[in-house]
Amino acid sequence: MASQNRLKKFLGWRETVKPHITLNDELYVLLAPFRLPLILTVLTMLIGTLGYIFIEGMKFSDALFQTGITFTTVGFGEIQPLSEIGRIFTISLIIFGFLLFSAAIGIIVEVLNRGELQKVMKERSMLYDIARLKQHYVICYHNEFTVQVTKYLRESHIPFVVIDPSENLDEIATKHLYPYYVKGEPHTQEAILKSHLSSAKGIITLGNNIADNIATIASVRLYEQEIGRRRSYLIISNAHSVSDEDKLKKLGADKVVTPTSIMAQRINAMAIRPDMENLLQEFLYRQDTPLDMEEAKITKTSWLTLRKIKDASFREVANVTIIGLRHKDGKFLPMPKGDTTITAGSKLLLIGPSEGIRKVKKLIRKTIKPEEMRNV
Repeated sequence: MASQNRLKKFLGWRETVKPHITLNDELYVLLAPFRLPLILTVLTMLIGTLGYIFIEGMKFSDALFQTGITFTTVGFGEIQPLSEIGRIFTISLIIFGFLLFSAAIGIIVEVLNRGELQKVMKERSMLYDIARLKQHYVICYHNEFTVQVTKYLRESHIPFVVIDPSENLDEIATKHLYPYYVKGEPHTQEAILKSHLSSAKGIITLGNNIADNIATIASVRLYEQEIGRRRSYLIISNAHSVSDEDKLKKLGADKVVTPTSIMAQRINAMAIRPDMENLLQEFLYRQDTPLDMEEAKITKTSWLTLRKIKDASFREVANVTIIGLRHKDGKFLPMPKGDTTITAGSKLLLIGPSEGIRKVKKLIRKTIKPEEMRNV
């Protein structure tokens, strides 16, 4: 088995990923009306073939061919002269074939006019596409916040799935360029399974009222326990007041965004330090900026554990600067001095080019001091 997996990896083969809900049962129900015409077609071909064999003494291949061209009324004629009984038998096949095809066409038209088959086929195809996503975000509820959030996720090439109960979700998804979407209430098990939350990085719930967000957060945390996920989902939610923010955090949300608080902070920053706010707007909030700011966690096995800030010469190797240190207890130390000790579980606040920060994170994860930093 291990050798097969290595061979598949070498050849670039990928296993077919199935969604948790395949809609096969719904598809079989919609295709059920086609069973009777199909069965009658097979029986007619069998009876016709046997009839030509016993009546006209044809070989099996000739009898099957004669039955096919007669039953489908293509008008190729007789492959050999027929007896009187054979001609009567042929006329019966032609009449029955015409009636059967007429009924089958009527069934096909009726099924297609209802539109259910096309919807199920389209949704089924999308569920298979969603099942192939990895580390995606599940975004609950469509509104103006969702439109803006998905816009930035697309620009950052981060995959996402939108869940919303709106009946016109197909039109909404087309208008706002949602590549993957699921129609339903986000807190239901069906919507969670269809969005393939098991392979997602986290969930963003943007309900217009706190009850929707509470239901979604509770369902996600229960699902997390049910599948025995090792790493908790990152849950981001919105709230309309500070009291709602506290409730959502207590119920399991990791991050809660309150529009009124953010607006007040931004306005205060503009009023007190307008030049600094413009600088942050230019370099940190834009998607196309070469400058980035992120936190990097120090694990117990990292070579930086119990070392000094001055030992982390990131500026020389990656043009990245440490501008803050968050201790494990949550206490934040801005612009730490060179002799400050870095402990396990703390986080370094880094600022610099995006590529440089990615390089620094890789260096931090190493268990021994990297070779490129020993000569600095």
